Amino acid sequence: MARRVPRPGPRAIAATAALGVVAGAAAVQRRHLSGIAHDEDYRRLRAPLDGRPLRITSADETELYAETFGPDDGDTVVLAHGWTEQIAFWGPVITRLRARGLRVVAYDLRGHGRSEPAADGDYALERFGEDLEAVLSAAGAGSSRDPATVVGHSLGAMSIAAWAERHDVRARARAAVLVNTGLGDLLSGHLLLPQMARFLNHPWASRALLGSKAPVPPFSTPVEQAAVRYVAFGPHATRGEVAFYERMLVDTPPDVRAAVGVALSNMDLWDAVASITIPTVVIAGDSDRLTPPAHARRIAEALPQPADLIELADTGHMSPLERPQEVAEAVERLVRDTATAPVASSSGR
Repeated sequence: MARRVPRPGPRAIAATAALGVVAGAAAVQRRHLSGIAHDEDYRRLRAPLDGRPLRITSADETELYAETFGPDDGDTVVLAHGWTEQIAFWGPVITRLRARGLRVVAYDLRGHGRSEPAADGDYALERFGEDLEAVLSAAGAGSSRDPATVVGHSLGAMSIAAWAERHDVRARARAAVLVNTGLGDLLSGHLLLPQMARFLNHPWASRALLGSKAPVPPFSTPVEQAAVRYVAFGPHATRGEVAFYERMLVDTPPDVRAAVGVALSNMDLWDAVASITIPTVVIAGDSDRLTPPAHARRIAEALPQPADLIELADTGHMSPLERPQEVAEAVERLVRDTATAPVASSSGR
C-alpha cells in the first residue's frame, strides 16, 4: 500500500517562499558588492593619494586634518570639499593639478574624514569660514607665500563665502572657484521634488529634511546606490564613481551630517558674495538636482569680479568626480590668468 505524503500547509509554503526571497536578495547583494569591489573606477579612486599630512587648529580649537600635494614651490591651490565628503573626493582633480606643477592643499571639513568633530559642537557656516582661514594661514598663503587660489565644492564653496564675509580676502587669496553650490534657499528651487518646493521652503520643513539623523546602511545596497545616483549624479556617472561617494556618505557620522544639515537649512550667504573681491569662476552641472544651475547664475551675476561661468553638460552635483578634467583645467587656467596680477590687502574686502 502506497504511503501518502502530506501536502505542505499554507504556513510551510509561505515560509519556503520567504526563504527563497531572502536567498535571492542575498545573492543580489553579494553580486552588487562584488561588482563594486572589482570595478576599475572604484579601485582607482580608492588608491592612496600619498599626500603630506598637515595638522591645523581652527579658531575654536577644532583640530583639522589636511594634506599637501605637488611641488613645494608651486602656486598654492586650497581645496575645500562638500557635505559628507572627504579629501579623497578631490583625488582626480588633485592628480591633474599636481601633475601641472601646482602645490595643492586639501583638508577635511570639521567632523568629516580625519578632522575632529567641532570642539563645541558648532557647525555654523561662520565656523567653516574660520576653518578656511586657519588652513590658508597654515599653508602660508599671503604670508610666506603668494596668496592662494581657493576652490570649494558645495559646502566648501559656501565656506569660501562665509570666510570672505569676515576676513581680508585679498590678503590670503588671489582667485576663487565655486563648484556646484548655492548660498541660500537650497530647497526652494531644487529638482528632486519640484512639486513640493514651496512646502519645503518653510524653515521647519527644510530643517527637518536637511537635519535628519536617519541612519544610512553601513554598506552599499542596490537601492541605496540607485538613490545616491539619482540625487547626486548626472546620467553618465559610473558605478565606481557613485560607490566611491556613497562610501564617504556612509562614513560621515550621523550627528555631524544632521548638524551641518541644520546649518544649511538656515543659511543665507547671498550678501557675502559682494565680499568675494577676487576673480572668481563659478562651475555648475546642468543635471545638478541639489544646486541647479540657477544658483550658479545668480552667484555669477552678483560677483564683484566674475571670471567665468561654466555649465557642464550631462553633469550632476559631483562635478569634481564626474568631470575632473574640466574642473582641473578651469582651476589651472584661473591660476595662470591671475599669477601676475597685483595683490594687495584690503581691509574693506
